[in-house]
Amino acid sequence: MRLTGAQILIRTLIEQGVDTVFGYPGGTVINIFDALGESEIKLIMPSHEQGGAHAADGYARVSGKPGVVIATSGPGATNLVTGIANAYMDSVPLVAITGNVVRRLMGRDSFQEVDICGVTMPVTKHNFLVQNISELAATVKEAFTIAVSGRPGPVLVDIPKDITAELFDYVPAGRYKVRETPMSAQSKLYLAADMISKSKRPLIYGGGGIVSGNACEQLTAFAERGNIPVAASLMGLTALPSAHPLMLGMIGMHGTPVSNFAGKNCDLLISVAARFSDRVAGDRKRFAPNARLIHIDIDPAEFDKNVVCDLHIRGGASEALDELTKLIPENKDTGWINEIELFRRENPMPEAVGGEKVNPRELLRLLRALTDDDAILVTDVGQHQMWAAQYFPFTQPRTFITSGGLGAMGFGMGAAIGAKAANPDKQVILLTGDGSFHMNLTELATSVTSNLPITVIILNNGVLGMVRQWQHLFFGSRYVSTTTGRKTDFVKLAEAFGAAGFAANTAQEAAEALKIALSSNRTSVIDCSADPDEMVFPMIPSGKSGDDIIYGAEVD
Repeated sequence: MRLTGAQILIRTLIEQGVDTVFGYPGGTVINIFDALGESEIKLIMPSHEQGGAHAADGYARVSGKPGVVIATSGPGATNLVTGIANAYMDSVPLVAITGNVVRRLMGRDSFQEVDICGVTMPVTKHNFLVQNISELAATVKEAFTIAVSGRPGPVLVDIPKDITAELFDYVPAGRYKVRETPMSAQSKLYLAADMISKSKRPLIYGGGGIVSGNACEQLTAFAERGNIPVAASLMGLTALPSAHPLMLGMIGMHGTPVSNFAGKNCDLLISVAARFSDRVAGDRKRFAPNARLIHIDIDPAEFDKNVVCDLHIRGGASEALDELTKLIPENKDTGWINEIELFRRENPMPEAVGGEKVNPRELLRLLRALTDDDAILVTDVGQHQMWAAQYFPFTQPRTFITSGGLGAMGFGMGAAIGAKAANPDKQVILLTGDGSFHMNLTELATSVTSNLPITVIILNNGVLGMVRQWQHLFFGSRYVSTTTGRKTDFVKLAEAFGAAGFAANTAQEAAEALKIALSSNRTSVIDCSADPDEMVFPMIPSGKSGDDIIYGAEVD
């Protein structure tokens, strides 16, 4: 069967199990969109290519399948870069397809020509420039294989326009298969099991790879058998339900007091699918100072990159934890757990303090009470993100979608669209700040037009809260460029986009707006007035350790 390159591309995407793509048309991808329009694939058009990349990212995190985004050459392709980098930093499987100028014009600074393979080389697992139509189907299949194999991540496929128009004999490429990652020798697992059985104060440091590797059940079984508490990275928060007695919450800069206490006092730290980022191990030399360290990861490049460990086990989290659970003895000693629980009771997280405006901690408890257990909470980046990590009780995996490694303000709206597209039956709530929301608020149009009802909660304090907090604590309260002075009326803005808009100046008004918004089956925006002096605590200053934790600060 002779088909155009564009038709071959779409057929191959369908073979890979793609049911939804996020794409913005343009000159070099016009043939692709023509073929896409005749297919059964659902096309969601963002307002901006960056929003499309974040949507593909959110789709992948919720569905567990690779997200797909399509953009034209030049600015269309470069607008994807932040979204691609975000997926790279958070190990999210994503396939970005870009058009390029025809082959005879490449390298001539042609209209809307950019070497997008060169641009994205540092933030992709791999990228391809298709130079022959005979290689197109195999290249697309390989892109999916690379995206999902080993440590997941983004792959880019750049296709010149003339290849999308050329005719070729179509031969199905077949469905991609995940390449197996070789497991470390059994002797290493025996050694790890021996270290665990001899430990009196073990701690699991769980990362996002547990969630993306579908290893949450294995983590639960391993932790319960060994009676080992779990401290999670930001990305690993939904690996174990927040209410589980062994779950200590987030560890690191804005982690819970008890998780950082456990990290400081453990005698064995078992890192599972985590990378010892600077937000967790600020002072690498003083992180878990009394512990021997075991590092389990699918990517050997992470071994000793940030923190030198005593034992490395390469392998997927699911397989590694499953094997270790078989090897370790059941632990019924409660001494370490009792010590942790005593510290937790004596050192709780800061409580909400009533005031004239909406308190973020109170809002999150209210949100949990009004939403389903499987509701998906998406955040942007900043104080609201940390409050969500600290105070929202998660019950199921893949229900917390946030930009962890890159910390991309503007991530949330696109990611919420992708999350809703991946699972339309689940409630999707975006918690954002006025600073983050301003960056990609045009994606409200996408949510409304695509009939993807999302509840957007803006914690509107009129400042760039996290940077302002640092300025208060470390720069003598010199608030340079963090009091934005925006005059945006978010209620009118929402209505202009075709969404419902609500203003909430008190907790009671926020509760009433949430009840209406969550039951309305419409995209809704709730503008919550928040105090600019509200800060995120506890906090370990950058480059410091748990010994330097700050529990609060006075505001002049």
